[in-house]
Amino acid sequence: VQLQASGGGSVQPGGSLRLSCVASGFGFDEYTIAWFRQAPGKEREGVACDSPGAGHTRYVDSVLGRLTISRDNSRKTMYLQMDNLTPGDTAVYYCAKGFRQSIGCQYYSGKGYYRYYGYWGQGTLVTVSS
Repeated sequence: VQLQASGGGSVQPGGSLRLSCVASGFGFDEYTIAWFRQAPGKEREGVACDSPGAGHTRYVDSVLGRLTISRDNSRKTMYLQMDNLTPGDTAVYYCAKGFRQSIGCQYYSGKGYYRYYGYWGQGTLVTVSS
């Protein structure tokens, strides 16, 4: 199982980026995939999640309306469209999958997320600065 995030870069406040997460080694369309981020000096946090099994997507309040999660099953790729970026979005972004098909998005934003999601990869750095 591998998840490879890419697409990060440096943008000014108000700018946009689209992150990609290419998956291999498992049935991509059967698993929940979530995006997480870790800012300098802070703990990793979940920001968005998509669960094909449960049929829903979820966002944390701080990114609602600015970040959009989507997937292309034919390409085994997850996307995170990031618009109206702020300096508070500066972080290394990771994608992760649920350990079991039965895991949806109910755990991605909690403190115990690491018990349910993994296969992190190296992450991609997003820097928002003027």
